[in-house]
Amino acid sequence: MAAASASASDAQTSYVTERDNEPRLDIELLKDTARKALIDTLNAVNGVKTLVLDPTLAGPLGLVTEVALLKHHGVDKMFWLEPGPLTSTATNVVYLCRPLIKYVKIIADQVKAHIRESQKHRYTLFLVPRVSTLVSRILEEEGILGDITISSYNLQFIPVADDVISLENDSAFKELWVDGDETVIYNSALALNSLQKVYGRFPRILGKGDYASRLATLLTKSLPDQPSPLSDPSIPSAPFDSLIIIDRTVDMITPLLTQLTYEGLIDEFIGLKNAHVELPVSLLTIPAAPNPSNPNATPSGSASITPLINEKTKKHHLSTATDPLLTELRDLNFSSIGKRLSRVAHRLDEDYKARLQAKTVTQIRDFVGKLGGLQGEHQALRLHTGLSEMLSLKTRTELFNKSLEVQQNLLASYEVSAQISAIEDMIAQGACMQAIVRLLCLASITSGGIKAKSLDSVKRELLQAYGYNYLPLLLSLAAPPLAILLPNPLPISAAPAVAGNKYPFITLRKSLRLLIDDNPEALEEVENDISYTYSGYAPISIRLVQCVAQKSGVISNPAEKSSADDGDGKGKGSSARKLHAHPIVGWKGFEDVLGTIPGKTFDIAQKVPGSTNSTASSVTSLMRPHEQTTTTAVFFLGGCTYTEIAALRWVSRQNKGRKFLIVTTGIVSGNSLIDSIASTGKNLSATKDTASEKPVKKTKSSGLGGRKKLSAFNKFMQTEMARLKEDEPDMSHQDRFKLATSNWKKAKENPRATA
Repeated sequence: MAAASASASDAQTSYVTERDNEPRLDIELLKDTARKALIDTLNAVNGVKTLVLDPTLAGPLGLVTEVALLKHHGVDKMFWLEPGPLTSTATNVVYLCRPLIKYVKIIADQVKAHIRESQKHRYTLFLVPRVSTLVSRILEEEGILGDITISSYNLQFIPVADDVISLENDSAFKELWVDGDETVIYNSALALNSLQKVYGRFPRILGKGDYASRLATLLTKSLPDQPSPLSDPSIPSAPFDSLIIIDRTVDMITPLLTQLTYEGLIDEFIGLKNAHVELPVSLLTIPAAPNPSNPNATPSGSASITPLINEKTKKHHLSTATDPLLTELRDLNFSSIGKRLSRVAHRLDEDYKARLQAKTVTQIRDFVGKLGGLQGEHQALRLHTGLSEMLSLKTRTELFNKSLEVQQNLLASYEVSAQISAIEDMIAQGACMQAIVRLLCLASITSGGIKAKSLDSVKRELLQAYGYNYLPLLLSLAAPPLAILLPNPLPISAAPAVAGNKYPFITLRKSLRLLIDDNPEALEEVENDISYTYSGYAPISIRLVQCVAQKSGVISNPAEKSSADDGDGKGKGSSARKLHAHPIVGWKGFEDVLGTIPGKTFDIAQKVPGSTNSTASSVTSLMRPHEQTTTTAVFFLGGCTYTEIAALRWVSRQNKGRKFLIVTTGIVSGNSLIDSIASTGKNLSATKDTASEKPVKKTKSSGLGGRKKLSAFNKFMQTEMARLKEDEPDMSHQDRFKLATSNWKKAKENPRATA
């Protein structure tokens, strides 16, 4: 596949230096609404109170409030909601959690313990986002329903970027496609209805997928928990032209691939949770200001970066509001980060040297006025230089490059059996469990299944290397409705739903122009297409959005080519050459393609106030003066990746008159999806301390979500497989693996070795 060059990704972000002034929705209203609702919730309990918090809510709450605000409204102490005794000096004990059985059981145990100890407390339970009948039933069975006041805190969409809002529900995917719990769909419908009440109705609802279709149906009905937006005359005129709902299982390939954008790689290797990331303290400390009298000083701080491995870490909020470089860097293909950072460092160096040319009082005053901004950029440059160095160490490893090679070969359907053997080699080399499972699922989806004998063999090796506790994970991946790890051919006992949902990847690869060939002519195409996010592969989910909102981008390159890239970011995609976005006319032209993908396809027109013809609403919404801009909301049911966000931003930059609002149940990666299905993810989020202060009670991290430390078996197999490959080059991989396993039984490294 083609590799996006530095100049390629530079072209993708030319909008940074030449930004249009088209208005966006003010999504800060959602943050203000969530904060006010939290204050009202706390004020409902008079007096000083102890707050017992669901750990998974700490990160989302950290995006809408801070600890000081909680204390201002009566919170004395905070504890995590976890098993064990609860010590509270306040009369009021407030529990804030999601309506999960495990949390309700913990609450019941703590309340009953207080009753046995004759402690007098008033208990209030606030459920997020709404009250559950199941919770009341469990508390009744525990005999304490009368001791607890139950209410709700309606936390819905939270802004995580200037064009991204999320429910921040990490378990949405698992609940839908593994547990069969459709509560997520109902909660999403409530949140989207609230969105319509604030910003206006969706004139048209389109989408793909069975669960997406159920969500769309709910949006057209009046829900008991809130009045239907159709009957509310206070709704403003719609800035939306449509809502596109994408079911996550419509495109499982994209999250299984390794994200290659800057923000995506941060999420892959370091972890980006609720817009927070754990970073070495040295990267977050403010460096000394450069000495203006020394023009040879390097302002970037990139000349000497201290080793960052094993250093104490601290949470950092990655936000464009406080980081002047993040907007410029986050969506770049990682291959061009170094060049962009070098360019910024050179510009800062020139700006600092301008101090030497300041002779008059006016010139000195102008420089001092710019100094604050320069120092902010200086610190941001230092941070991102260190971050990119941390990522570079990961991307240079043999296992990372081997994984990328297997992914590219599978996408091209090149020697699939050889890729399965390569995956087995990676197991022997000690690759992390998540990477192996992602590659296996990718091989199954792109190839229509893996040969039964090969699949059984690699499953056996995986369980032997990582533990039999991952057997439920493998079973869940093979069971409907998920069914993304299957043998080929399917056994006779396979459910009809599995056989009927075979993914037509090879057909889609051609009809949706998913893959760009690796040749000089194709490089230009990669530079001007959403495929730059995966260095030559276009995410299917975003191609489907283009089928509705940018039809020309599916069949050809939509970005106009410039005669030259002038280095100032005014090359390809300049706003002066942008065409006006076409009206939303549904899936027209792509009905046959959509028909091959499993799941329902739908296109629902809603009646807009003041419009007699509902079917024409989305067309007329764009038949306005060109200075008016509409918004297309794209909702990912089950989560989306940072690369999909980057690709949608790219699509948004190609035309005038349409912006995208990215809406999701949560931001996911391949690792987080596998961890959630395996139930081995870290239950305590990276931003568990709301803002910067941690609650009194701390919880040990499970540590199961990260890379596995090489065991004695892994180390032996790694060296033994390499030796056998050299000594017996004609031996098949499977026989070589069996021999290595047999040798392990007698190896001196084996503590249980037999004589």
